[in-house]
Amino acid sequence: MLLVAFVTLLVAVALQPLTSVVALDVHLLRQLAAKHNVTSILVFGDSSVDPGNNNFIKTEMKGNFPPYGENFINHKPTGRLCDGLLAPDYIAEAMGYPPIPAFLDPTLTQADLTRGASFASAGSGYDDLTANISNVWSFTTQANYFLHYKIHLTKLVGPIESSKMINNAIFLMSMGSNDFLQNYLVDFTRQKQFTVEQYIEFLSHRMLYDAKMLHRLGAKRLVVVGVPPMGCMPLIKYLRGQKTCVDQLNQIAFSFNSKIIKNLELLQSKFGLKTIYVDVYSAIQEAIKNPKKFGFAEASLGCCGTGTYEYGETCKDMQVCKDPTKYVFWDAVHPTQRMYQIIVKKAIASISEEFLV
Repeated sequence: MLLVAFVTLLVAVALQPLTSVVALDVHLLRQLAAKHNVTSILVFGDSSVDPGNNNFIKTEMKGNFPPYGENFINHKPTGRLCDGLLAPDYIAEAMGYPPIPAFLDPTLTQADLTRGASFASAGSGYDDLTANISNVWSFTTQANYFLHYKIHLTKLVGPIESSKMINNAIFLMSMGSNDFLQNYLVDFTRQKQFTVEQYIEFLSHRMLYDAKMLHRLGAKRLVVVGVPPMGCMPLIKYLRGQKTCVDQLNQIAFSFNSKIIKNLELLQSKFGLKTIYVDVYSAIQEAIKNPKKFGFAEASLGCCGTGTYEYGETCKDMQVCKDPTKYVFWDAVHPTQRMYQIIVKKAIASISEEFLV
């Protein structure tokens, strides 16, 4: 049974609108974090958690221009492919910290280093080929930059304290969609090597390998976000000429998520790695099927442009909807800030300190 512990409560409370966060809950979360010396959040993955590393990489996979960041601090586009904050940013907020910085951000301070960083790169995946196609950071490259982070941290606080901080950190991985949408279903390299079922198995092994690598590098607590219902993305429906979700792609996502869950159970039982699985698939699917329940008015189109195909460069300087909080999708691929809030709220099943022991 996967632990749904402190960090899920941490994220869920943090992702509520500020007016609905009960002060006592935030106080409790910070008490738990302080008790177990959880001071840093270390993030790996794709556009769902990249706060702007791609701004400093020669790639077209960027979001450092309007209308991205419309609801961010000072309405500033930072590279986040969203209208506002990403889930890791809200975790940091609940702990009393600023948004999680990109490791390549030249304004990164010593104080930022002690609170963690994101090594994520929009367009990346578990399969290194996926990153190569878009000329972004593969997970392997992200892990190498994490080693640079450890060197900087050691110089700052010393080797003993640095090791403690890494061991007590919350590690978060969020990727997988691009492996299918930008790699397997578009590029013929993997199609010639694997059937869909074989590729899902291949990715499962890669995900497990990546998690083990983080464990070897010091991870004790790992949060893994599952793959969303890819067939419900506005872009995919537009390309397939459908108004409803593409079941085939959703089945692929569901199958891969099942593999992730089994991997996390293995990591707990065999390696003692404490894990949490965040079920983004069910959260988005439920919001699409019953949007009014969550306060949404539009679950089929993105807020940017026509809402059917625009994302990244094609969303640049486009008109957007009046109220993004009424939309499930910000662009034709990525969720709105509001949807990220709901995703994490749905992850709560119980409250426990086991994750931090």
